[in-house]
Amino acid sequence: MTGILSQDDVTRLMADPSPSVRAETTSKIASQYDRKHPRMTDAERKIAEEIFRKLTQDAEIRVREALAANLKTTSDLPHDIALTLAKDVDSVALPVLKYSEVLTDDDLISILRSEDASAKQVVIAQRENVSGAVAEALIDTGNEIAVARLVANEGADLSERALDRVLSDYEDSEAVSDSLARRPSLPAAITEQLVAAMTEKLQGYLVSKHELAPDAASNLILQTRERATVSLLNRESSGKELEELVYQLHVNGRLTPSLIMRALCVGDLSFFETAMARLANVPLKNARLLIHDEGDLGLRSIYEKAKMPARLLTAVCAAVSILEEEDYDGGRNDRERFVSRIIERLLTQFEDPASTMTKDDIDYLMAKLHQLAA
Repeated sequence: MTGILSQDDVTRLMADPSPSVRAETTSKIASQYDRKHPRMTDAERKIAEEIFRKLTQDAEIRVREALAANLKTTSDLPHDIALTLAKDVDSVALPVLKYSEVLTDDDLISILRSEDASAKQVVIAQRENVSGAVAEALIDTGNEIAVARLVANEGADLSERALDRVLSDYEDSEAVSDSLARRPSLPAAITEQLVAAMTEKLQGYLVSKHELAPDAASNLILQTRERATVSLLNRESSGKELEELVYQLHVNGRLTPSLIMRALCVGDLSFFETAMARLANVPLKNARLLIHDEGDLGLRSIYEKAKMPARLLTAVCAAVSILEEEDYDGGRNDRERFVSRIIERLLTQFEDPASTMTKDDIDYLMAKLHQLAA
């Protein structure tokens, strides 16, 4: 375009009565503006920028649309031009709001909070990168569709606090829950909350739609939720993440004996240690010393302090002992093999004349272990 663009072009462009001509000319100039594909001298770029500023005020929407479409990814576009376009009507603003790197967090947050901004909120949620501050502002909007797009966006910086807010503020939104469930990586504590919320809804559905007795539905849902919760336990998770998950389960009344036993049945000794520490209200390092103390006096002591069911104690002792003796690698059928080892250990103890276990105890424990192995 060197030698073509001049100050006279500004006058001619503004004077042309045809919107289609102005839109076409706008596209040609804007498409050659980006420094990544330099076709203009610095002087021509200055002229082009003045043209753009005038065109942002053009009465014809199609002209402004052409300008936005061609400048949306221009990284060195003057900030005032980008912001003016971003505040325009939706058909002009949306491409710029989705792609422009010129806009600041303050710009985006201000636009999010403006009137009649629902479409803009949705497109901002889909930006390649969404900062934590912008994400928080999006959650504040109450726009269910925008928040669903936000949590589905892997480029969104969503802290655990922000995700917790999403769960509480949008607990009745299937769109948001579905997007959360599909998010590739979630803190275990957040996923557990999501599991609990979804299984509670499922329980109501089973009772109302399938005429399942409330007790039967409750038992089924409890087992389903516990299996899902145990599947969240990751051996690579940090101790802090595990403590947060256990704390959350405890305060919500979901740190149940069957969940703790189920975790043991998949070889998760760390979860058991952390759960015992929480229930017994002792430091984790003290809990570990008691659990792994030679003999079973320490384990019995913390087990009783945690107010765990007496009938499960023998099975728990057997499981802890087996886990200390060999590695649980989580391979195929490993859970079934592990439960079989516990049952063998229980039967051996039952056959011991010095054992205090009764046949009822054995029947109860075997039934519980078979249930947990499922």
